[in-house]
Amino acid sequence: MTDFYESDEQLGQYMDFHYGPEHFGVPNFPKACAERCLRAKPEGNRALDLGCATGRSTLELAKGFEHVLGMDLSHRFIEAAERLRRDGELEYRLVDEGELAHRETVALADLGLVEEADRVAFEEGDAGNLGLDYSGYDLIFAGNLIDRMPNPGAFLSGLRERLNPGGVLVVTSPYTLLPEFTPRDNWIGGYYGADGEPVTVLDGMKAHLEPGMQLAAEPEGVPFVIRETRRKHQHTLAQLTIWSRVE
Repeated sequence: MTDFYESDEQLGQYMDFHYGPEHFGVPNFPKACAERCLRAKPEGNRALDLGCATGRSTLELAKGFEHVLGMDLSHRFIEAAERLRRDGELEYRLVDEGELAHRETVALADLGLVEEADRVAFEEGDAGNLGLDYSGYDLIFAGNLIDRMPNPGAFLSGLRERLNPGGVLVVTSPYTLLPEFTPRDNWIGGYYGADGEPVTVLDGMKAHLEPGMQLAAEPEGVPFVIRETRRKHQHTLAQLTIWSRVE
């Protein structure tokens, strides 16, 4: 699935997902997640946005943080995010039906994100293979990332040490467990245990994060819509969890 997020079609979908209009009255998902992150903001001014895609959540986080790094494995997504940050606007292609498509343009000025662009940086990288220098953050946001990783358990287990004392981790995921992204042996939930009892992904997150990280609020459902074509959309409900680093 290495090239899944490198196509023109996926880039257009995610540009619309991040910067396009609301669909069916569902609020913009990256913005809504960033707002929840900012409500949970601890002391400090450094944030890390892992799986940032085309960068809307990174820019929105800069409303409350002085330094925000957005990282994604997709070259196309990071290239688009950086061009938008640098130039202030970007044109992208949206599929309507079959081979028919049209162009849209997003401008940071229209979204009130011009000043925030100076406080963010974008970097192509693998969130599941971060170097030791990616640490000292006050907040880490992992948006719809863990169900697209080959080893989400190892990723989660290593996050506490990347946060400053009192730091906050915010994770969203619709828990769409797919073997083409995550080998079945590496699932952290979504199966029946040896005792026949169900093990949820939230159970698995607790197993990999606790006791060094504690759930700081009740899990919350956050809906999102991704436009595939003019007449086909994905309507999904992610679960958002907030974790605080135990001193």
